[in-house]
Amino acid sequence: MYRKFTASHIFNGYQFVQQQVLITDAAGTVVDIADEENAGDGIEKLNGILCPGFINAHCHLELSHLKGYIPKHTGLVDFVLSIILNRQVNEDLILLAIEKAEQEMLQNGIVAVGDICNNSLTLSQKLKHKLIYHNFIEVSGFTPAVATERFKKAVDIYKSFNAQMPACSIVAHAPYSVSPALFKMIDDFSGNNLLSIHNQESEAENEFFKTGQGDILRLYQQLGIEISFFKPSQKSSLQTWLPNFTKHKPVIIVHNICINEEDIEFAKQQPTWFCLCPNANLYISNMLPDVTMLMKHTGNIVIGTDSLASNEQLSILEEIKTLQQNFTDLDLSTLLQWATSNAAKALQMDSLLGSFEKGKQPGIVLIEGVESLTVSNNTTSKRIL
Repeated sequence: MYRKFTASHIFNGYQFVQQQVLITDAAGTVVDIADEENAGDGIEKLNGILCPGFINAHCHLELSHLKGYIPKHTGLVDFVLSIILNRQVNEDLILLAIEKAEQEMLQNGIVAVGDICNNSLTLSQKLKHKLIYHNFIEVSGFTPAVATERFKKAVDIYKSFNAQMPACSIVAHAPYSVSPALFKMIDDFSGNNLLSIHNQESEAENEFFKTGQGDILRLYQQLGIEISFFKPSQKSSLQTWLPNFTKHKPVIIVHNICINEEDIEFAKQQPTWFCLCPNANLYISNMLPDVTMLMKHTGNIVIGTDSLASNEQLSILEEIKTLQQNFTDLDLSTLLQWATSNAAKALQMDSLLGSFEKGKQPGIVLIEGVESLTVSNNTTSKRIL
């Protein structure tokens, strides 16, 4: 039993194609994209843009219970402090929020997620297999003395996921929260084929590594952690942490608000993907990365929602709206590529997801309310298969 779809526009994961019909089997596996005149009868004609399912390259599903809890525009340090101090609540409430947030992603057309995990609370929901996940088991610890203990805990969480969901890695939280000793353990871990890190989310992060001063010091003072051992590298954050990874595993570099051209060129020594989470950036610090500058140096760009602690929804379309509204030179084809085929490659899921190619099962999303290939506040997305 085949299903045949056509629409005002079809985006195939790479570009818009005209007068085409998408043919799938009942399970959504792509059989063909054919010319309309050769597609036969029984074609479902839809009004809008058909595109492969969205892929959320960066999320924290386990923080979904914090929706609306942390005020906007606190800046990074106060946001991080709020997360640390408030992430532990009633487990039933956390699990309920996780289930609700996953359902929201599903309804918004998301088919796969790169999800950050500091515990295994999301595992039971993920085992329902409503979405496809790469689980990034996150570890932190800036004091060298805690590296072994923290890494052991991360390995235990990794094992609980890996036994049932093999796509997982142990990854660094952020440059300012991981010691060189801990970075080495991450780099040496044989289970890691894909890495992720929060990068240059504030200018304070660069200042910390260049001078040893700035707001990151306040974070450690507030937490009562003594860091007199720290010696600044006198380099930017990215140029400080990237050399810790020696195995040339791909790295998804998240946020990049305060990255510069020299950093982007420096990053090319490794296989890297740059993940944009614009709505979270606006929520936390009311800033955005220089996307136009980033695009001049790399096409390896993907999109994430971050968490409901720093976002009002988990919707890739809402991230696309924010990007197109703030960077008017960005065309919809580029944005959709970031959200589909690019993200599938970044999360190493491109054999199955990201594009309408024979044999893939990428999910099918209908985007409605688009005028002249520009999204607006009225634009919506929904999964149709």
